[in-house]
Amino acid sequence: MGHSARDCRAFRLVSCFLILPLFFCASAFAQGPAQEKQQVLWQKMERDIRQVTQNLDGVMGVVVKDLTSNQTITILPDEVFPTASSIKVAVLVELYRQAQDGKLKLTDIYVVQKPDIVPDSSIMEGLTPGVTKITLRDLATMMVAVSDNSATNVLIDRVGMENVNAMLDSLGLTHTRLRRKMMDLKNIATPRELGSLLELVYRGKVLNKENADDLFTVLSTHKSSWIPRDLPEDLKIANKPGELEGVRNDIGLIFVEKRPYIVSVMSSYLRNERDGEEAIARISGIAYRTFDRLARASDYGRVISPANSGTSH
Repeated sequence: MGHSARDCRAFRLVSCFLILPLFFCASAFAQGPAQEKQQVLWQKMERDIRQVTQNLDGVMGVVVKDLTSNQTITILPDEVFPTASSIKVAVLVELYRQAQDGKLKLTDIYVVQKPDIVPDSSIMEGLTPGVTKITLRDLATMMVAVSDNSATNVLIDRVGMENVNAMLDSLGLTHTRLRRKMMDLKNIATPRELGSLLELVYRGKVLNKENADDLFTVLSTHKSSWIPRDLPEDLKIANKPGELEGVRNDIGLIFVEKRPYIVSVMSSYLRNERDGEEAIARISGIAYRTFDRLARASDYGRVISPANSGTSH
């Protein structure tokens, strides 16, 4: 009997070794084709994005990152560009970091002062100096929604320029620098680092969930920009554009359900700024069409629209 028991155990062991390879082969067969098809889709997206940058009369850096798979498309990702107003994302992050640390409150009140008013301050210049009271969060919303430079400068004074740069250093974003108040050509960054800043906030590396969610709410305020231009109006897009002569930028986190992603585009030496704006919008549209399908598709690529989720033919 003992000998038979050993034989049975040996038989079961051999059977496992025979069956496991078949299982893994079947699993690979099930996953392989799906991954290959998605890779083909990704390669086409990259080809189309590169074509946009190649046709542009200027220099453009691009980072598109899938926050689910971490797969990334990069074109001149580490080239340093002028940020224009896109640097305001760093000011916003430091504001929320200090609020989280108890150094200030987003509800702290600021009284508008006449010396604070600088050009390109579409809201602040219309307020009553010495009378109008506004919260720091409201200033942040003005900084994002209409890129109000006076509101930005007030916040830079409040959080400290050196603290913004120290925060960036602590995150390893050493090529992104806030060097002057608005507006100035000396503020710089790379496409990779500005995209990484949004990703680090999203992944909870800088702020807790409550503060990160509120920051993205402020950053999602409707604004005139190029990443959202051809995307659905109800899609949450946390982005900040920037523009100077010969420069057009837009950096954003696009909250496609089940497939969020980063788009960071910076450009310079543009012969025609409108061409730069069009290029950003086209890149954003190309990326969205891919991520939207990935989010709604089965492993084998059967795309399901919300209205058709319960039907089959």
